[in-house]
Amino acid sequence: MEWSEEKMNEVYALVMQKATTDEEFRQGLMKDVNTTVEKLIGEKLPEGMNLKVIENDPNYNATFVLPNLSTGEMDLDALDDVAGGVSGLIIISACAVAIGDGGGGVCGADMGAGK
Repeated sequence: MEWSEEKMNEVYALVMQKATTDEEFRQGLMKDVNTTVEKLIGEKLPEGMNLKVIENDPNYNATFVLPNLSTGEMDLDALDDVAGGVSGLIIISACAVAIGDGGGGVCGADMGAGK
C-alpha cells in the first residue's frame, strides 16, 4: 500500500506541528524517524518507505535537500511519479519549524541576509 500525496502532506503537517514544541519527539525523530512517526500517526508506514530527518544547523542560513541525479532517462518509478504517483519521500524541514516559531530568517526569503 502506498500513501496518497494527501496522506503524505497530512503526516508531514503532524510531524512539523509536534516537532515545533516537543523536544523528546524531536530526539526520537533523530534516533529512529520511522518508528517515531509510526507512533505519532498510530499506524505502520507503507512497506519499504524510509524517512530521513535533517535538523537545521543554526550556523547556516538555509539547508538544501538535493533532488535525485537525473541521467536523462526515466525509470518506471520516475514515470509513475510524472503520471501522478507518489515517490514515497517526505522531507521534514527545519525551515517549517523555524517559521513556526518566528525564526523565518533561516528559510528561503531571507537567505541572503545576516550570516
